[in-house]
Amino acid sequence: MFDDAIDQESSEKPIAEQGSPQQRSEEQAVQDAATGDDAEGVARRRRRRPWVTLIGLVILALLIAGGVYYWLLTRNVESTDDAYTDGRAVIVAPQVPGVVMSLDIADNQFVHEGDPLIHIDSRQYENDRQLAEGTLATARSQLDGQKLGAEIARKNFPALLDQARAQLASADAQLAKAQADYNRQTSLSRQATSQQDVDAARAALQQAEAQVALANAQVVQNSPVPQRIGETDAQVGQLSGQVEQAQARLAQAELNLSWTVVKAPQSGWITKRNVEKGNYVTAGQQILAIVTPEVWVTANFKETQLADMRPGQKVRIRVDAYPDLDLRGHVDSIQLGSGSKFTAFPPENATGNFVKVVQRVPVKIVIDSGLDPKVPLPLGISVEPTVTVR
Repeated sequence: MFDDAIDQESSEKPIAEQGSPQQRSEEQAVQDAATGDDAEGVARRRRRRPWVTLIGLVILALLIAGGVYYWLLTRNVESTDDAYTDGRAVIVAPQVPGVVMSLDIADNQFVHEGDPLIHIDSRQYENDRQLAEGTLATARSQLDGQKLGAEIARKNFPALLDQARAQLASADAQLAKAQADYNRQTSLSRQATSQQDVDAARAALQQAEAQVALANAQVVQNSPVPQRIGETDAQVGQLSGQVEQAQARLAQAELNLSWTVVKAPQSGWITKRNVEKGNYVTAGQQILAIVTPEVWVTANFKETQLADMRPGQKVRIRVDAYPDLDLRGHVDSIQLGSGSKFTAFPPENATGNFVKVVQRVPVKIVIDSGLDPKVPLPLGISVEPTVTVR
């Protein structure tokens, strides 16, 4: 019974819902229009589908071509952005203290080797030079006098020895005569001589003996002729040393006087000037630096990039500050040690836990071409070198 009721209800419901024939025709028209629109859209999508597929294939091909081109472009090169311009900065310091009397340079000025930079008060050093000149003149006069004395001594000392020997010979002759007179007086009888004559002969003999002893002493005194001449020559050598010392003091005084003008040791640009007129500077005080025109690139490559890197390989350099500047160069050398090895506190991997960190090694790159004299290239600015390793 329940199923019959449901069938009856279902059979009655469509009749109620169908409505009038006019309503059914309008609904059928709407459905036919919707069906036509869907068919047209499907047709349009079917016509567009080949173009979408073609565009997708073209984009995929371009991506693959770009990837291949990038791989071909970068497979033989190594590049890094951890690089900067480097060069020589010569520190200038005075070698004598004093007050700066004049300043002959300005900031960032180009100077040539030998150009004066500053002038230090030179009055004290001029006095030192004059004093050294006077000391040298005195020493030279003393030396000249001693040399004359040495020449005289070479003649006098042998002559004095000869004179002493002659006096000894004369004294010996007087002694022989006195001895003979005394012997003669003592050999006579008392009637033939007197005691006074005997005493006079004895006194003459003793006096002759004393003269012989004096002459012998003078011979001994004048015998070391080479030694006495050597002593005179030694005095000449001593005075010669004093002359050399005076000359050295004069040379040092003149050198100190020349150092009162601080000159440029090399050609380059003035940087880091920290001296003014009127300042008191000391020897060794850093007053400025000179950056020489020679500039190169220091590039810190990773250790994994050094397998094929060798000196002489071509390098293309891009400067961040001047994007239009096209620099070309070559690898000059590779530092035999990583940057961490030369720090104040190098790592000690043999102690504690070890954590592997990729190290960087400085590589010197010399610039061959592309520098513009009108474009300053300061030290320390960022560059990006690209090395062709194959």
